[in-house]
Amino acid sequence: MNEDRAARYHQRRRRAAVAGVAWSATLLLAMVLTPASVALRDIAERGASSLPVPPWALPSATVALYAALLGLLHETGALAIAAYGWFLDRRYDLALDRPGGWMLDQVKGLAVAAALALPAFCGLYLAIERWPSGWWLPAAAAFALLVTVMARLAPVVLLPLFFQFHPLERQDLRQRLMDLCRRAGIEAIDACVWQVSDRTRRANAALAGLGRTRRILISDTLLANARDEEVEAVLAHEIAHHVRADIWRGIALEAAVALAGFYLASVVLEAAWRPFGLRGVADVAGLPVLLLAAGVLSALLLPLANAYSRHVERTADRFAIRLTGNPEAFASAMQRLGVLNLAEIEPSRLALWLFHSHPPVASRIAAAKKAGRDAGPD
Repeated sequence: MNEDRAARYHQRRRRAAVAGVAWSATLLLAMVLTPASVALRDIAERGASSLPVPPWALPSATVALYAALLGLLHETGALAIAAYGWFLDRRYDLALDRPGGWMLDQVKGLAVAAALALPAFCGLYLAIERWPSGWWLPAAAAFALLVTVMARLAPVVLLPLFFQFHPLERQDLRQRLMDLCRRAGIEAIDACVWQVSDRTRRANAALAGLGRTRRILISDTLLANARDEEVEAVLAHEIAHHVRADIWRGIALEAAVALAGFYLASVVLEAAWRPFGLRGVADVAGLPVLLLAAGVLSALLLPLANAYSRHVERTADRFAIRLTGNPEAFASAMQRLGVLNLAEIEPSRLALWLFHSHPPVASRIAAAKKAGRDAGPD
């Protein structure tokens, strides 16, 4: 693996990520500190009044139009940064899709985001109107419910919008993977090939969904480049997250952060609506204030969230090695994924804290080899 090449790639990727955060923060601050947000609300109100909706629906229509217009403003900069990321992936031989295909995915992503976010914002402002001081509690409960529903529905509703799936035809490997799930005490409804080779060289596997929607997904790039025992090792890691209830713990953690974020946003909004010339806490022109407050909290918690995630991933690695009994296959799988995905082998400590939700590849390989040595000869 070319470590210098991977390091250069990730340095550029991190700059793009920082630029994305800077753009979002700059736009929201500009909306808050100038009359722009109030002007955008007025435009949304005029637009809503021209729609054929009953009077009781006008506030929600205004919220939806305001959020849509704010989203479009945001995308003018965000799309340019995303395009840079795609060109970077092309330059480093990771992206294979053509510009038209990439743009189609962006449009689909925006459509899905709008379908989820616009009703959510309408519901949020209905809660703020109904409970001006305590809206943050039902908002956090609704967020937790939405995350849970999406975890269940994503593999059968969202992922097929972007990728093609078909049954894994290699019956020997399919049976091996299904048996691995059963040995771990969970059931998967199917094992599918996840077609990504038309757009990327990256490889991965997943155990997506919950309950009756849980299915094994193996990228065609992983199948084309990895040995069966390596595919099994990668899946075993994904199985660990389900067996150890990491999915549910993650949802609970997201809900707790959302609760804190909504509460902080309510405090900030209560203090800010008069100085910023808003009509009240339920004025949709205060939406940038809410987003800024939540964003600041998320940024402050990011190093802790990444540290917790790395702990979870290391524990899942150990589970996978115990489940398969093959630390050598796990180590070689991590090495192979590192090459295919152009992973950063030894990131700096600062980069690890701020950008890495998984342990570095080098440490995962070293841990697997140590597990093999500790197990000793058969």
